[in-house]
Amino acid sequence: MLYPAIEPYRHGMLDTGDGHQIYWELCGNPQGKPAVFLHGGPGSGCAPVHRQLFDPQRYNVLLLDQRGCGRSEPHASLANNTTWHLVSDMERLRTDVMGVERWLVFGGSWGSTLALAYAQQHPEHVSEIIVRGIFGLRRAELQWFYQEGASWLFPDHWEAYIAPIPLDERDDMIAAYHKRLTSSDPVEQLRAAKTWSRWEDSTITLMPSPRHQQSHAADRAALAFARIENHYFVNGGFMEEGQLIRDAYKLHGIPGTIVQGRYDICTPARTAWELHRAWPQAQFHLIPDAGHAFDEPGTLAKLIEATDSYAAQ
Repeated sequence: MLYPAIEPYRHGMLDTGDGHQIYWELCGNPQGKPAVFLHGGPGSGCAPVHRQLFDPQRYNVLLLDQRGCGRSEPHASLANNTTWHLVSDMERLRTDVMGVERWLVFGGSWGSTLALAYAQQHPEHVSEIIVRGIFGLRRAELQWFYQEGASWLFPDHWEAYIAPIPLDERDDMIAAYHKRLTSSDPVEQLRAAKTWSRWEDSTITLMPSPRHQQSHAADRAALAFARIENHYFVNGGFMEEGQLIRDAYKLHGIPGTIVQGRYDICTPARTAWELHRAWPQAQFHLIPDAGHAFDEPGTLAKLIEATDSYAAQ
């Protein structure tokens, strides 16, 4: 279902002016429909396969590695790294790199969070929205996956996740991991990062996927993913509780597509359903045989269908 693999026709680094260098790349047709792809995590970075979600003849797609991850520098940095810094980076890239008034915004998982935050702040610059695996970054969502809930479905992986944390700290696993991920001891940081990353990578698909379980196996990838993700979660995404669903009315008038796996354990379907109710104009697809990953067949089919449908608009 994916389009053929392609290479960027242009790439560079954006100097944010506050200590970060953001890697960006442009792919597809320079005269095509403008779009931006937002990766998950936060802290995952983009992969070449993400370029293949868009028809390269009809789209001009900007992909970026958000602050502190992927090819951006400084690696795994938490300084000046908030949702609103990332929204500002997107605006700089839209104006300074693409030079367009509006673009399609595509994001999955944490990318859906960032896509909604951006679109609610800059609706005039969004032509369409495609979001997948909806993550509202609310306290209940974080508690479900990192404290109580998903553990009932994956007790084996959960046991490995809690193993490094002493019993007297397990009442707040996010805080316990934060302590270790920001430790002055690089060995402790990496140990915590690997364990944190394995928990998510082991629960991301409906059926076990060895490939997904190795998503953040490399030391560098695990450290950025775990440190940045945990930093955002400790700080509630730097948003007010429930902000993205509360402010979904700001999306009215923007064409949109919501794709959600029914058996998504990382970001359960309730949030996607609530977004659907708050933004009824968007097309809503609840995939009956999918978990969280973008490339599970039913989810991927709807994402490609969405990018194809908006290509001519």
